[in-house]
Amino acid sequence: MLSIDALQVTYGGAVQAVRGISMEVPDDAVVAVLGSNGAGKTTLLRTISGTLRLHRGRVDAGTVCFDGEDVTGRDPGQIVRRGVVQVPEGRRIFGRLTVEENLRAGGMGNRDRAAKAAAHARVHDLFPVLAERSSQRAGLLSGGEQQMLAIGRALMASPRLLLLDEPSLGLAPRVIGQIGEVVAEINRQGTSVLLVEQNATMALGVADLAYVLDVGRVSLSGAARELAATDEVQRLYLGSDSGAASPAPRERGGRAPRRTLSRWTA
Repeated sequence: MLSIDALQVTYGGAVQAVRGISMEVPDDAVVAVLGSNGAGKTTLLRTISGTLRLHRGRVDAGTVCFDGEDVTGRDPGQIVRRGVVQVPEGRRIFGRLTVEENLRAGGMGNRDRAAKAAAHARVHDLFPVLAERSSQRAGLLSGGEQQMLAIGRALMASPRLLLLDEPSLGLAPRVIGQIGEVVAEINRQGTSVLLVEQNATMALGVADLAYVLDVGRVSLSGAARELAATDEVQRLYLGSDSGAASPAPRERGGRAPRRTLSRWTA
C-alpha cells in the first residue's frame, strides 16, 4: 500500500529532519512509528500527507509511493482523494463549530452520498458520544472527546490509510487505552493505520509492525511483538511507560483477537 524509499527531508534548507528513511505499510496493517521528540516522526507524516510545504519543509531525496504511484510532493487535497488522511498532533478541531459541523467538514471531499452516509454511521458507532453531542460546540468537549472528534472527522473522508500523529498526547492513561482499542477496531473494519506515538505500550499493543526512529533514521524495525521483547525497546520505551492499559496483544499472524470495543465515554 504505502512504500517510502530513502526519504530525506530538510527545513529551511538547513535542518535535516529525515535522513534516508525507508519503510512500508502493507494493506490491512497497523504500523507503529516510535521515537523521542525530534526523531522525525511528525515530519514523516507531513511528507506522506503532502502538508510538508506548509511547514517550510522540502523533500531532498527519496520517494513516497501509494498503491505503486509516486505521490511525493503532491497537493494535500490530491493525497486525501487518493485515500490517505492525517489526524494531526494536537487534534486541530474547529473549536467554534459544532461537533456535527466538524464531521461535515471532514466529509466535504467525499462526493459519494452513500459512502458519506456510511462513514457518518461508522463514526457514530465508534464514538456514540459524538452523536449525543452533535450540536455542542467542539471547543467545549473534553480532551478525550476532542481526540474522538479529530479521528471521526478524518474517517468521514473514508480513508484507506489513516495517519495518526500522537493521538494519546496529553490524555489520561484510561483514555489512552481506549485509543488503542479504537485504532484496532478501525483496522479490523478495513482501514490501514500508520500510528506515530511516544506511548510505546499502547502503540506496540495494537501494531503488526513497528519502526523506531532516532535522529531522522530508522534504528530498529520488525514485528511489533518482537520489538517489544528486545532489550533496547524495553529499556528506552517500556521500562517506565505511562501506565496506560494496552489493548489485547496481536495473535500470531498479525491480526488482533476479536473483542468487544468499550466505547469511548471520556
